[in-house]
Amino acid sequence: MKSLLIKNALLETGFTYENSRAVHTETELFDVLIQDGKITEVGKDIQFLDCEVLEANGKLLMPAFREMHIHVDKTYFGGPWKACKPITNGILTRIEEEQILLPAQLPFAQERAETMIKWLISQGHTHIRSHCNVDPQIGTKHIEITQEAFNQFEDQVTYEIVAFPQHGLLRSNVEPLIREAMRMGATLVGGLDPSVIDRDIDRSLNLTMDIAVESGKGIDMHIHDPNSLGAFEFYKLAELTKQANKVGQVTISHAIALGDLQGKELEELVAVLNEAKIDVTSTVPINRPTIPIPYLHENGVPVSLGHDSLTDHWSPFGTGDTVEKLSMLAQRFKFIDEYSLNRCWKYASGGIMPLSDTGERVWPQKGDLANVLLLDAVCSAQAIARQRPITHVISKGSLVYKNEDVLMKEGTK
Repeated sequence: MKSLLIKNALLETGFTYENSRAVHTETELFDVLIQDGKITEVGKDIQFLDCEVLEANGKLLMPAFREMHIHVDKTYFGGPWKACKPITNGILTRIEEEQILLPAQLPFAQERAETMIKWLISQGHTHIRSHCNVDPQIGTKHIEITQEAFNQFEDQVTYEIVAFPQHGLLRSNVEPLIREAMRMGATLVGGLDPSVIDRDIDRSLNLTMDIAVESGKGIDMHIHDPNSLGAFEFYKLAELTKQANKVGQVTISHAIALGDLQGKELEELVAVLNEAKIDVTSTVPINRPTIPIPYLHENGVPVSLGHDSLTDHWSPFGTGDTVEKLSMLAQRFKFIDEYSLNRCWKYASGGIMPLSDTGERVWPQKGDLANVLLLDAVCSAQAIARQRPITHVISKGSLVYKNEDVLMKEGTK
């Protein structure tokens, strides 16, 4: 693997304080040397022979993004425009629709998956977790399609594939298919609303955990159920997680109930999630109460972000733009000051940020994975608030995307 030397990149180095409040992010120009997919030197005027040189011209260097909830296997992205059909029977409307739609999409599903993966890489993602339908109509065909699509980008992105029983593990009787999907190489066992969809919370969760134990894999469970119903399912899942020695291997996607609880109810539930080391993934929804993302983080429950879809039969609105998603998060929680905006990046990068909470530079360091972005921004707070564009994406130490439109406009200034 050829070495890469990034020249004159802007790094965040600390905060300027007024009356004990961070009011400005300090930055400085550095060179960054990358070898064999890792950062090997950060300094001034680095000289290194036989390497590719990328002149950053003062662009901001930041950790790359991790897309932690997407469905690349069923999308309209890359195809003709198509809006959604009205919902007439809740989530079952979409499940019934998929029974006809997904078999019809099989001939071009892989092409569209590849188009979406390519787009997500251009938006700064160097890791993608994709939920992949396993259902009676298509069997495990989407597992094969998703694996083949990701194989086209092995040198650009790492990935996880969730074997996802969208039509219900019990409701659609797909236990054998999910077990087969795990043998085929799916990396996580999926699940969906054990009460509303499967109508048997204990049996649904126990069977999901049994498959996870058998396969030696973790779980990513979609739970949209609100209020006390969703909370009850969280408690059940946390109990099973500890019993099965799966602590630290379980994700709850959406976790809508966390946006409905307050006070002691929320405090007690978060403590249980923390004890089982269950993390949460959110799309930062705007059509319902947003889960308390900062509170969860402050109390030991990691939160990551995902887009769910770019455009499909569930929603026509996704963009895949995580800078935009971080800006939405900041607006939802009224993060308008320098410090609060600066601390947002962790939700999209797997917790990696240039500065510690107290303002010490902790990234990049020698030995760090070379998954990085360059943005046309003066600091991460500005990048988020003003939704500044990504100009370069570097994954596994190689330049995998360059935003020619932005760079061309810059050259004409």
